[in-house]
Amino acid sequence: MRSTLLKLADDLQGSYWFLPSIMVLAAIALAAGMIFADTHAVSGWMDGLPWLYAARPNGARQVLSVISSSMITVAGTVFSVTIAAVVYASGQYGPRLLSNFMSDRGNQVTLGTFIATFVYCLLILRTIRSADEAGAQGGFVPNLALLVGVALALCSIAVLIFFIHHVPRQLHINRVVEDVGDRLLAGIRRRYPDFIGAAAPDRAGDDEPPPIPTAFRLDASAADAANRALIAAPSTGYLQVVEDEALMAFAREHDLVLRLQHQPGDFIQEGRTIVEAWPPERYDEASAASVTKAFAVGSRRTALQDLRFLIDELVEIAGRALSPGVNDPFTALTCLDWLGAACSDLARRQLPPPLRMDADGALRVITHPVTFETYMERGFGALAQYCAGDMVAALGFIRALGAVSLGCDDPGRLRLIGDHGERLVDLARPRLAGFNLEQVILRAAQLRAALAEPDYKRRLRDSAAWFGGTG
Repeated sequence: MRSTLLKLADDLQGSYWFLPSIMVLAAIALAAGMIFADTHAVSGWMDGLPWLYAARPNGARQVLSVISSSMITVAGTVFSVTIAAVVYASGQYGPRLLSNFMSDRGNQVTLGTFIATFVYCLLILRTIRSADEAGAQGGFVPNLALLVGVALALCSIAVLIFFIHHVPRQLHINRVVEDVGDRLLAGIRRRYPDFIGAAAPDRAGDDEPPPIPTAFRLDASAADAANRALIAAPSTGYLQVVEDEALMAFAREHDLVLRLQHQPGDFIQEGRTIVEAWPPERYDEASAASVTKAFAVGSRRTALQDLRFLIDELVEIAGRALSPGVNDPFTALTCLDWLGAACSDLARRQLPPPLRMDADGALRVITHPVTFETYMERGFGALAQYCAGDMVAALGFIRALGAVSLGCDDPGRLRLIGDHGERLVDLARPRLAGFNLEQVILRAAQLRAALAEPDYKRRLRDSAAWFGGTG
């Protein structure tokens, strides 16, 4: 159930109609409240302020008519500008970044402000009546409501000025990359809150791992491998949320071991196995709904639990920037800086083991192994082929690896960082030549030599000339 709510909240945040709809409902409630206040003589204090008091119904109608007509016109313009910005972002940065612009609060509030002001003025306008109108029991001008309408118009002008500033700022490539990088860092801190000590492995503690059921082992016989229950995916799409607590509670309640076949971000197909349960005799088909409710499936990948998605966005922006048609290595450097910051943060953190135990130490859930190598390969491994053909990008690539090293204390992870530098050199040899290739080889060798020393962090910090990319 919680996974469904998380998916719903993410869908609403990324929708372009939800927040404006809430603001329209608020405008309707405000209009009703202002009319109630005016009909109960709450606006009597305005009698002594002639410049606030609109005594003539025709004048009040004209004011509200001008405000409402201008608001709906500007709302249409705002919508057109937003669509144009979305189309530009899709073509320039990649279609996966569309959700970032659609979920932008500034655009949603701007559209909602103009539509809400229009609806408010429209509702107030229909209550104004002259004394000589047919069926009218005396004239009525809601002065307090009219004053609020003028105030909303002034606020709308301020919002329009903000929108004119906000749209080009949001389309600036550094702002786009910063938004992705900030969400990636926040996701890392949220999913992996625990830090590791010096030379700590990915698996917490030194205890022996619990035995894995024979049915789940790679060397299991055909008969043993068949001794497990298969739970099918509820629908087709991308796995967005996995409710770990619900799966753990279910496995503990039924004394089962569950093995997940997929992780958030994977594409699953209805009817295909998503979870395996052992022993099968303790699992019944009536309980399948309890398991499948722990998974939320949607039409697109999201960053709710899928850090790989955000890394892929940085890789996509950098890859497009380094394409022959764009040839913008400095945008790639910006992506490498944020990717280096994210991997440096990951290097300091304890990643959860794939074997999840309950409070009694019994194995309950087996997940996909998520390691530091997984994220490094997803980011730097994917970008190496693009950076290898450009000296500026290649040097930035090595500099980013150095930044990751400064946050790392594990020898195995340090070797992995050095290996990525060597892979870049291997890819650069057939694509670069002369001075450009020599510089890349030199920087990679300097990184490898520094990582081989016990005081590698000091050496990297002292090598500011090459580490900072200025030498």
